[in-house]
Amino acid sequence: MLAERDKLNPDIQCILDKQTEAWGIEVANMEIKHVNLNESMIRAIARQTEAERTRRAKVIAADGAFQAAEKLMQAARVLAQQPQGMTLRYLRSMLDISSEQSTLVVFPIPVKMLGALTGGVRAGRKTSAATDAPARTDIRA
Repeated sequence: MLAERDKLNPDIQCILDKQTEAWGIEVANMEIKHVNLNESMIRAIARQTEAERTRRAKVIAADGAFQAAEKLMQAARVLAQQPQGMTLRYLRSMLDISSEQSTLVVFPIPVKMLGALTGGVRAGRKTSAATDAPARTDIRA
C-alpha cells in the first residue's frame, strides 16, 4: 500500500468526496501517511522478503558455479595443448598443500606416470589375474 500510495490517494479522496458530499463537506487534500498492519501480515511480508533474498542468493551461487566451470574448461584446454603446464600445475598444487599445517600426507607421483595410468584406463588395458602383469597386445601399423 505504501509503495502504491500515489495511485491510492486519488481513489480514496474520490470515495471520501462521495461520502461527505451529502453533508456539504469537501475534502481538499487526502494523503496516506501511515498504515498499521497486524502481526500475521507483518510475518507474511517478512517470509516473502526472506524467500526472495534466498532465491537471489541461490541464483548468484549458481551463476558463480557456472562461471567456475567455464574457467575450468578453458584451463583444461590450455593444459591439453601444453603438457608442461600440467607438470607446473601439479608442482604448484604440491607447494600449496605443503605450505598448509595439516596432518595430510602427500605422495608425489611423476606426471608422466599419471599420464601412463590414465592412458591405460582409456585404452581399456587389462591385467592378467594370474601374474598381475599387463596383458600383451600387438599393435601393427
